Amino acid sequence: MSSPTKVFCIEDDVDSADLIREDLTDRGYVVKVAHDFSAALATLAAFMPDIIVCDVNVPGMTGFEFLESARGIIRGERKIPFIFLTGNADKESIMRGHSTGADEYMLKPVDFDVLDTVIRKYTEHDAPEEGTLLPFGLSKREVEVLQWSAKGKTSAEIAIILDLGKRTVDFHIDNAREKLNVATRTEAVVRAALLNIIQL
Repeated sequence: MSSPTKVFCIEDDVDSADLIREDLTDRGYVVKVAHDFSAALATLAAFMPDIIVCDVNVPGMTGFEFLESARGIIRGERKIPFIFLTGNADKESIMRGHSTGADEYMLKPVDFDVLDTVIRKYTEHDAPEEGTLLPFGLSKREVEVLQWSAKGKTSAEIAIILDLGKRTVDFHIDNAREKLNVATRTEAVVRAALLNIIQL
């Protein structure tokens, strides 16, 4: 059995940091929080996280500067994925974040379902490949959209979460519905749940 994913969160707002720690801990992650970059740099090498979630605007240093310092500390180790959290995702900041080496840019307030999905995207490497067929000939992507549908997300919301077009999401749902031999999206979700393909 694999060990839990270790998430290092740097967030100067104590309440926000506590919410992130609480939610991710409930989802089975091991979470360490730092409220400033000095403390983060001091504990980074010892904790050696699987992924870093970092606010862009923390007093004393920008998130971009911290990312460069963190990359220096863990040079030679595996590349640790880096997610920026920000309240204002202007194009210039996003471009700078990606050029510095950030993997993702997420807007506040944090949508914890989306954050969980992004963390899994970068830390789960033993999932079936995109083309791998699951029960009833369902693809991994079709199961994903059914699972998000079961969580009450609309096609438009699923499109944002999975970085797809809304029409592509609808296409996957229609394919899944046909493979499960049901007439509606809701029936597809219910049947997939009854067959233990997804969880409600």
